[in-house]
Amino acid sequence: MKIQEIKVKGILSKSQVYDYALNPYVGCQHDCVYCYARFMRRFTGHREKWGAFVDVKINAPELLALEAAKKRPGRVWISGVCDPYQPLEDRYMLTKKCLDILVENHWPITIQTKSTLVTRDIAALRKADDCEVGFTITTADDKIRKLFEPGAPPLGERIEALASLHSRGIRTFAMVAPILPGAEGLLRVLRGKVDYVILDRLNYHYADWAYKRYGLQSAREDPFFSHQAEGLKGAFEREGIPCQIVF
Repeated sequence: MKIQEIKVKGILSKSQVYDYALNPYVGCQHDCVYCYARFMRRFTGHREKWGAFVDVKINAPELLALEAAKKRPGRVWISGVCDPYQPLEDRYMLTKKCLDILVENHWPITIQTKSTLVTRDIAALRKADDCEVGFTITTADDKIRKLFEPGAPPLGERIEALASLHSRGIRTFAMVAPILPGAEGLLRVLRGKVDYVILDRLNYHYADWAYKRYGLQSAREDPFFSHQAEGLKGAFEREGIPCQIVF
């Protein structure tokens, strides 16, 4: 893993999903094989494969303090092209420092992660005027998770973290993106732990080898996603959990 500290000129970027995106890191240690953010290598100049490098934006909190005072407030997505709570965050605490600044300035926040480290910041999250935390959870089968998300925390730990956040009054959601085999078991493990669910298909730069090697070819075709999404949506909504299909 190549780690380098860098300084950047700006930290809040325009987002097509929310008003702003904030990425304290470039690259991600979780090394998920389906990650759409792999395209970032075209712009970073890294020769290392995705998942083998992380650039740490060490001046992110300093920049955010300046930008939060000047820019029009809007919802901030933490993060769009990295996991803000990947293992390096335990050392650098950039996400924590940025979160504190946004909370102090009363900006709305949406956090998306696979990491249980987010529970470290429960105190700050509870102080926020408008904050939600989403966990990307693509399957209820940890064997499948290991194939596609080798560096990410086990599913059980993510579910426990969701429950911990939800029980403390923090709005939570599950991002089932992409839907993987085994996703049909998610209702059982997510019941009572999320306020809503988002479903998406695999439409990124995925790794064909993973599907071919493990006999999952059918799980990368449109009928699989459509069938799974409709079934999951109906199951969640029967439990009173709002669910949105975004493909």
